[in-house]
Amino acid sequence: MEGLTFLGLAKRVLEEEKKPLSVGEIWTLGKSKGLDQFLRGQGKTPWASLAAQLHVNVLNRKDTAFATVGTYLKRFYLKGQLSESELHPPEPGQIEPPTVTKNLDYFEKDLHPFLAFYARFYLKAYTKTIQHLRSDKRGFGEWIHPDMVGCYFPIEDWKQEVIEFGSIIGSVAIKMFSFELKKELTFDNLRESFFQTVSNSTWAHEGYLVAAEVSNEEEFRDELRRLSISFGIGVIQLNLDDPDSSEIVFPARTREKLDWDAMDKLAGKNPDFQEFLQRVGHDITSKEEIRKEKHDKVLDRDDLIKTIRR
Repeated sequence: MEGLTFLGLAKRVLEEEKKPLSVGEIWTLGKSKGLDQFLRGQGKTPWASLAAQLHVNVLNRKDTAFATVGTYLKRFYLKGQLSESELHPPEPGQIEPPTVTKNLDYFEKDLHPFLAFYARFYLKAYTKTIQHLRSDKRGFGEWIHPDMVGCYFPIEDWKQEVIEFGSIIGSVAIKMFSFELKKELTFDNLRESFFQTVSNSTWAHEGYLVAAEVSNEEEFRDELRRLSISFGIGVIQLNLDDPDSSEIVFPARTREKLDWDAMDKLAGKNPDFQEFLQRVGHDITSKEEIRKEKHDKVLDRDDLIKTIRR
């Protein structure tokens, strides 16, 4: 059993338990059985890696051994192992809330200037859009890269002597951000969107799921809060009518260190991310002024609102 993968751990647990289990239950039982000791690598948030790999496997692999039951809190089981009666279908009378289709007459890419505005003025970060079409598709994971990335530089806040001293000792206090954008967040796309963000933000100090429309259903907000707390992913809601009223709904948990392996993998696949890293490096070493024109353009408030007609 040496060199067990996260999916292998999940399969072992489900084979032995013979019932649908949530990601949290699978991880807890796996640890209680001592299976986590045989994992090839865990990282700081192994439960997040387990969740991301299970969801990606079910979504993208036709030959997957796993299946899910449930709408809001998905539970996993092994195909062919359980009968319909053992899958615990909803009790009679349990009706899922209807999906309300909104006329969102704009594209996801139209949200990028709004996030660039919010990141610049409220996170003090300079951003860059990552074009997925520029990625090398060979051996490429669908969820490896975010929609936008950003970096906070201390150049505009710190004394020059402090910045120079930080450079000398190799400890410049930058903060790297990863953003996944969606037009809206509802129960229909919450889990896929959330674990997509988990998957493509591992390299950064902070990862955010960003949307213009976020369901206000109490049950939805409770689940969104639970996922945010469990996996450290922040949630930002953009306000397209008043960009200054965009807000962090749930804060991200800051990681102390960057994941260099994940950064290297992303840089090897996407030239936009390569250019972003080069630009950040140049801005840090200049110690004088950030080349704003080399990052995403930030529109002023009035021009920004005009880009989307609501």
